[in-house]
Amino acid sequence: MIDPERDKLYNVRAAIPDHMDIFAKWERCAADFNQTYAGLLDLPYGTGERTKLDLYLTENKEAPLHVFIHGGYWQAMDKSQSSFLAKAFLDAGVNVAMLGYDLCPTVTLRELVEEVRQAFVWLWHRANEYGYNQHKIQISGHSAGGHLVGMLLATDWSKYDLPSDVDPIHSAIAISGLFDLTQLVPTSINNKLGLDMGEAKALSPLFVEPENICPFLLVVGDDESNGFHQQSDNLERTWGDKFEQIDRMSVTDCHHLSVVALLAEKESALFQWAIHQLGY
Repeated sequence: MIDPERDKLYNVRAAIPDHMDIFAKWERCAADFNQTYAGLLDLPYGTGERTKLDLYLTENKEAPLHVFIHGGYWQAMDKSQSSFLAKAFLDAGVNVAMLGYDLCPTVTLRELVEEVRQAFVWLWHRANEYGYNQHKIQISGHSAGGHLVGMLLATDWSKYDLPSDVDPIHSAIAISGLFDLTQLVPTSINNKLGLDMGEAKALSPLFVEPENICPFLLVVGDDESNGFHQQSDNLERTWGDKFEQIDRMSVTDCHHLSVVALLAEKESALFQWAIHQLGY
C-alpha cells in the first residue's frame, strides 16, 4: 500500500516541473562531449544487456580513475546521459569510467548490486591494461547511484578476488544518495523493485557495516526534500565513527538534478573535493 506522504518525499520528477528540459539538456551536453572526447565505449564487464562501461582515458598511465554511477531509481536512465560529467575530470588529467547496469525489474536489485561490484572488480584488475592508477580509484554516484556507492563501500572485497590487505576504493562521493531502502517500500518507486522490508534492509547501506574505509563525501542539494536530507543525515550518524573522514556538503540553490551537474563545474566545491582527494 502506497503512503502518499512518503511517496511525495521521493517523487523527484513531480518536485522538478522542468525535469524533462533538464534531461534534454543533459542529452545535448553528452552529445557535444562525445564529439570532442573519444572514449572506449560499451566495454562489457558482464553478460547482461547493460553490463557495460565507457572509459575516457588520459595519456598519463599513472593518473587516477574516477568512476561515476548514474541514478534513475535503479529502473531508468543510462550511462551515456552522464558522459558530459567526465569533462572537468579529463581536463584536470583524471581518467573517467561511466558505469552501466541492468535495470529493475529486468533484474532484481540484489542482482543489480552484484553487477556494480563486478564492474568495480573488472576495473581494478584492468588498470595496467588500460592505463590508470589502480591505487587511486575514486567512485561517485547520484541518487540510486549514491546507494550503489554505499553498497560498494560495504563490500568485503576479499570475496571478489581482490587483495584483503588493501582498501581498493580510494575515495567516494554519494550525491543525493538513498541509504535506507525501507523508506521506499511503501512508495510507487517500489512497484518495479518489488522489495519487502527484509530485502530492503539487507540492501541498505544504513543497515550494513562498511568494509572499505576511505574519505567519503555525502552531498545533498538544499532544495531537495527532507527525505533525501534525512537519508544522508542518518548514514553520517551511523557510519561516522567508522570512518576517519566523512564530509557533508549541502549545496545552496540546488535541487535533486542540478546538484549532480556540479561535478562538471571545475570551480564547484563538489568537483574541488573530488580532485583534492586525488591529489590534483
